[in-house]
Amino acid sequence: MARVKRGVTAHARHKKVLNSSKGYVGRSSTNYRIALERLEKALRYAYRDRRVKKREFRALWIQRINAAVREHGLTYSQFIYNLKQAGLELDRKVLSAIAFEDPASFAEIVRAVKGVSIATE
Repeated sequence: MARVKRGVTAHARHKKVLNSSKGYVGRSSTNYRIALERLEKALRYAYRDRRVKKREFRALWIQRINAAVREHGLTYSQFIYNLKQAGLELDRKVLSAIAFEDPASFAEIVRAVKGVSIATE
Protein backbone atom coordinates (compact mmCIF):
# COMPACT_ATOMS: atom_id res chain seq x y z
CA MET A 1 0.00 0.00 0.00
CA ALA A 2 1.26 3.43 -0.87
CA ARG A 3 2.39 5.83 1.83
CA VAL A 4 0.08 8.81 2.45
CA LYS A 5 1.70 12.08 3.37
CA ARG A 6 -0.71 14.43 5.16
CA GLY A 7 1.10 17.76 4.88
CA VAL A 8 -1.15 19.17 2.16
CA THR A 9 -4.36 18.27 4.02
CA ALA A 10 -3.08 19.61 7.36
CA HIS A 11 -1.89 22.83 5.72
CA ALA A 12 -5.30 23.35 4.07
CA ARG A 13 -7.12 22.74 7.36
CA HIS A 14 -4.85 25.14 9.25
CA LYS A 15 -5.22 27.76 6.52
CA LYS A 16 -9.02 27.52 6.70
CA VAL A 17 -8.98 28.11 10.47
CA LEU A 18 -6.48 30.97 10.27
CA ASN A 19 -8.44 32.68 7.50
CA SER A 20 -11.60 32.46 9.61
CA SER A 21 -9.85 33.91 12.65
CA LYS A 22 -8.51 37.04 10.96
CA GLY A 23 -9.03 40.11 13.09
CA TYR A 24 -8.72 38.30 16.41
CA VAL A 25 -6.40 39.92 18.97
CA GLY A 26 -2.83 38.70 19.53
CA ARG A 27 -1.84 35.16 18.72
CA SER A 28 -5.49 34.20 18.37
CA SER A 29 -5.20 35.14 14.71
CA THR A 30 -1.77 33.67 13.95
CA ASN A 31 -1.27 30.56 16.09
CA TYR A 32 -3.30 27.58 14.87
CA ARG A 33 -4.05 25.97 18.22
CA ILE A 34 -5.15 29.21 19.88
CA ALA A 35 -7.02 30.33 16.76
CA LEU A 36 -8.93 27.04 16.69
CA GLU A 37 -10.06 27.48 20.31
CA ARG A 38 -11.14 31.09 19.74
CA LEU A 39 -12.95 30.16 16.52
CA GLU A 40 -14.88 27.35 18.21
CA LYS A 41 -15.86 29.71 21.04
CA ALA A 42 -16.91 32.37 18.52
CA LEU A 43 -19.09 29.88 16.67
CA ARG A 44 -20.74 28.83 19.97
CA TYR A 45 -21.49 32.47 20.78
CA ALA A 46 -22.85 33.05 17.27
CA TYR A 47 -25.19 30.03 17.55
CA ARG A 48 -26.44 31.08 21.00
CA ASP A 49 -26.83 34.75 20.15
CA ARG A 50 -28.89 34.15 17.02
CA ARG A 51 -31.60 33.08 19.46
CA VAL A 52 -30.85 35.78 22.05
CA LYS A 53 -31.17 38.44 19.34
CA LYS A 54 -34.80 37.48 18.78
CA ARG A 55 -35.57 37.88 22.50
CA GLU A 56 -33.81 41.22 22.75
CA PHE A 57 -35.58 42.67 19.72
CA ARG A 58 -39.00 41.58 20.99
CA ALA A 59 -38.22 43.26 24.33
CA LEU A 60 -37.18 46.44 22.51
CA TRP A 61 -40.40 46.47 20.48
CA ILE A 62 -42.48 46.04 23.62
CA GLN A 63 -40.65 48.90 25.37
CA ARG A 64 -41.21 51.22 22.40
CA ILE A 65 -44.90 50.33 22.16
CA ASN A 66 -45.34 50.78 25.92
CA ALA A 67 -43.70 54.22 25.86
CA ALA A 68 -45.82 55.35 22.90
CA VAL A 69 -49.07 53.99 24.35
CA ARG A 70 -48.55 55.62 27.76
CA GLU A 71 -48.55 59.02 26.05
CA HIS A 72 -52.17 58.24 25.14
CA GLY A 73 -53.20 57.12 28.64
CA LEU A 74 -53.08 53.34 28.21
CA THR A 75 -50.73 50.64 29.44
CA TYR A 76 -49.07 48.12 27.16
CA SER A 77 -51.16 45.20 28.39
CA GLN A 78 -54.44 47.11 27.98
CA PHE A 79 -53.41 48.18 24.50
CA ILE A 80 -52.52 44.66 23.37
CA TYR A 81 -55.72 43.21 24.83
CA ASN A 82 -57.89 45.84 23.14
CA LEU A 83 -55.93 45.43 19.90
CA LYS A 84 -56.91 41.76 19.84
CA GLN A 85 -60.52 42.65 20.70
CA ALA A 86 -60.60 45.14 17.81
CA GLY A 87 -59.42 42.44 15.44
CA LEU A 88 -56.34 44.37 14.36
CA GLU A 89 -53.66 41.85 13.50
CA LEU A 90 -50.49 43.92 13.75
CA ASP A 91 -47.43 42.31 15.25
CA ARG A 92 -45.16 44.02 17.75
CA LYS A 93 -42.43 44.69 15.20
CA VAL A 94 -44.80 46.63 12.93
CA LEU A 95 -46.46 48.47 15.84
CA SER A 96 -43.04 49.48 17.16
CA ALA A 97 -41.96 50.78 13.77
CA ILE A 98 -45.15 52.80 13.38
CA ALA A 99 -44.86 54.23 16.91
CA PHE A 100 -41.20 55.12 16.36
CA GLU A 101 -41.40 56.55 12.84
CA ASP A 102 -44.97 57.87 12.50
CA PRO A 103 -46.57 58.92 15.81
CA ALA A 104 -49.63 60.38 14.05
CA SER A 105 -50.56 57.03 12.50
CA PHE A 106 -49.92 55.31 15.81
CA ALA A 107 -52.28 57.79 17.50
CA GLU A 108 -55.01 56.70 15.04
CA ILE A 109 -54.43 53.06 15.94
CA VAL A 110 -54.66 53.93 19.64
CA ARG A 111 -57.91 55.83 19.03
CA ALA A 112 -59.37 52.80 17.23
CA VAL A 113 -58.30 50.56 20.09
CA LYS A 114 -59.71 52.96 22.71
CA GLY A 115 -63.04 52.96 20.85
CA VAL A 116 -63.23 49.19 21.29
CA SER A 117 -62.41 49.40 24.99
CA ILE A 118 -65.19 51.97 25.57
CA ALA A 119 -67.70 49.80 23.65
CA THR A 120 -66.89 46.68 25.72
CA GLU A 121 -67.32 48.41 29.09
